[in-house]
Amino acid sequence: MRIVFMGTPGFAVPALSAIAAAGHIIEYVVTQPDKARDRGNKVRYSPVKEKAESLGIKVLQPETLSGETEAARKIAELDPDLIVVAAYGKILPAELLALPKYGCVNIHASLLPRWRGAAPIQRAIIEGDEVTGITIMYMAEGIDTGDIMISGSAEIGKKTAADLSDELSAMGAGLITRAIDMIEKGLVARTPQDENLATYAPAINKKDGMLDFRDAPEKLERAVRGFNPWPGAYTTYGGEMMKIWEAFTTDEINHYKNGTITGVSSDGLEISAGGRTLIVTEIQMPGKTRVKIKEYLKGNKIEKFAVLG
Repeated sequence: MRIVFMGTPGFAVPALSAIAAAGHIIEYVVTQPDKARDRGNKVRYSPVKEKAESLGIKVLQPETLSGETEAARKIAELDPDLIVVAAYGKILPAELLALPKYGCVNIHASLLPRWRGAAPIQRAIIEGDEVTGITIMYMAEGIDTGDIMISGSAEIGKKTAADLSDELSAMGAGLITRAIDMIEKGLVARTPQDENLATYAPAINKKDGMLDFRDAPEKLERAVRGFNPWPGAYTTYGGEMMKIWEAFTTDEINHYKNGTITGVSSDGLEISAGGRTLIVTEIQMPGKTRVKIKEYLKGNKIEKFAVLG
């Protein structure tokens, strides 16, 4: 089967590797254009491009796939059997969706129709879902609205977005190779999504990571996990950003103003939140590395009764 693979971040790399290892012909890998690094202006390749080059696969990096672009022309001339998409980062135009013999399939990191959109892993954690997963779906013109092919589920527990992304990435690699085999054998069933159950996962931006200590400790703890690794949950202490990388909930009542540090010890910071107490055990101050509170207090002081935010 002649395949075009489209993806950009590390999440998509295991799927690309698995498809290649299964012996399918990947004619092109399409990924986002190279970006300059923040320091030194060095060019940064996407993880998918790095993997494609190591596998000897031709790479296309168009700004857009709409219209008469060179990349669109090359894909059209190839007339691929299948296009596989995994976190590519842009919406595919209708003419591309209609091009392959067997259509376009997407590796989506949720159990559709829940959490359609750009940030399904983060939203599932932040909103307190117990289970999420991977859906292999046929792509349609709407955002993640296509028919479901196959899916797999995963318990969320206390995983961070980074943990869950790694787990679902590996799951997606296994499911997409299974799905391609099913397509080749003509065994694919299409299950339409129930629109009444659809929810949306808009993209995360940096300001989303700002914690609001009026929220319950449970919601804040989920935000800490959901925004790990990016943008990181954060607040301010003494006019500086304090990132919070690990936190726990308690049932302890706390009547101090929300955001007040009511306890400082090697066990963590006790912070008033929504009338109760959040325990913060790992932080990062500007220009410093992540560190447990126990280690931070060996050379630094945090004022009891200071108010965060």
